[in-house]
Amino acid sequence: MPSSGATPAFWSMRSGFSLIELVLVLALLGLLLGIALPPLAGALDRIEVTAAASHIAAAHTRARMMAISGSRVLVLTVDSVSLSIHPRGSTTNLWSDRGPALSRVSLTGPPRSFTFSPEGFSLGLSNATLHLSRGSATRTVVVSRLGRVRITP
Repeated sequence: MPSSGATPAFWSMRSGFSLIELVLVLALLGLLLGIALPPLAGALDRIEVTAAASHIAAAHTRARMMAISGSRVLVLTVDSVSLSIHPRGSTTNLWSDRGPALSRVSLTGPPRSFTFSPEGFSLGLSNATLHLSRGSATRTVVVSRLGRVRITP
């Protein structure tokens, strides 16, 4: 190719985006986010509430198994801020973890205590119901006196 000293036309063009192109892309992204965000927020609420309910059910099972394996009376305290297991009459926790409030899930009612006998039965309770909610998502944890835990929508 002979060198004529002229620059080809495609090399002299500037690369980049015009202001109109950028505004159109940003408007389109805003529209897509406005459509997608509400369903995503609802899905996140459902996920967090389900996780909190499962966490409480797992803590209940843990306390029951610890009472059986240790052949002693244990108390599970379910609060919106924390879940803890301790021997009856003692304040020293054998186990504790975060409560549902740290995931912005509300637990209605006062803190609940479940006392487990060395045989794994709940003492002093009939059925207990814990209501969890966040946004429009709700779950209910039902605990039977025999130690069964059921999570309902």
